[in-house]
Amino acid sequence: MRALWYVRPGRLEWRESPEPRITDPAAAIVRPVAVATCDLDGWIVRGEIPAPGPFPVGHEFVAEVVEVGEAVTGVAPGDRVSVPFQISCGRCGPCRAGLTGRCRAVPSGSAYGMGPLSHGMQWGGAVADLILVPYADDMCVPVPADLDAAALAGLSDNLVDGWRTVAPYLSGPGETADARVLVFGGGSGGLYAAGVAAALGAEVTYVDRAESRCAVAERLGARAICEPAGRKYPSHPIVVHTSRNQDTLRTALRSTSSAGVCTDTGIFFNGDVALPLLEMYVKGVTFVTGRIDARAAMPAALDLITSGRLDPSPVVGERAPWDQAPAAWAEHTSRLVLTRT
Repeated sequence: MRALWYVRPGRLEWRESPEPRITDPAAAIVRPVAVATCDLDGWIVRGEIPAPGPFPVGHEFVAEVVEVGEAVTGVAPGDRVSVPFQISCGRCGPCRAGLTGRCRAVPSGSAYGMGPLSHGMQWGGAVADLILVPYADDMCVPVPADLDAAALAGLSDNLVDGWRTVAPYLSGPGETADARVLVFGGGSGGLYAAGVAAALGAEVTYVDRAESRCAVAERLGARAICEPAGRKYPSHPIVVHTSRNQDTLRTALRSTSSAGVCTDTGIFFNGDVALPLLEMYVKGVTFVTGRIDARAAMPAALDLITSGRLDPSPVVGERAPWDQAPAAWAEHTSRLVLTRT
């Protein structure tokens, strides 16, 4: 079969790969119909982070189930599903506790389409004719066939990453009385955070130097401030930082109110960052960082979409047909979704 491989910055190519086979009765084979570039994919293809190729790419996707093992009961051939980027069994202690990104059944960091960033585990990438899903009943999340697959592709990663930065503090046991959210953008993750927060009724301020992303944030219901984040902003109880700029992260922390929470999804590959710890200590700021446990968050995020409260389609930037994948993936400047019928 054919799969898309990252070779080096600015270069991707189709390569022939063995077709997956079901050897475990709990597994399934799926056919991707929409694959989105994660923010991480853009950094990789531009050579901005240490991820040497070659390796297969793609980890945010919606797919159609093609074949299932005899033990699979939750999905059937023909079903449309979203598959989390992380491999998780759903049965071990961490998975049962909702820590699906820390599954004990597979090597740490196991994921689709990340090559060396998933500790060298080659689960394949989502830009492929077929993909093996090892724990189908636990990993496959059915999605309505009438919803735009391109808009749903982010549910595998960036959409739920945005969801976790705001939703726990706007609904449920962790809900804050002050529903104001400040988002520092830098990619699709910040836009999803802004959209989820607005869908949950929050007053959202979005800060980003990119006019194109600011326009999307306003379509999602946020008030956008289009400028480099070089100053302290009015204190907010819920703050989200999604860029990879150290100064912007410090600005985000200093703009977090007393007893507030600041979540960072930016990923700093170049080393440690000096934080305003004394100010955070005095104010009692909670700082959250780390990978999303994608599978655990997917049902709640999907419910926001299927209920009509959240329309994630404005975040879809560029679209390209499947056969144009090598050039489109290498040249994309905003979020890209590859689609096929």
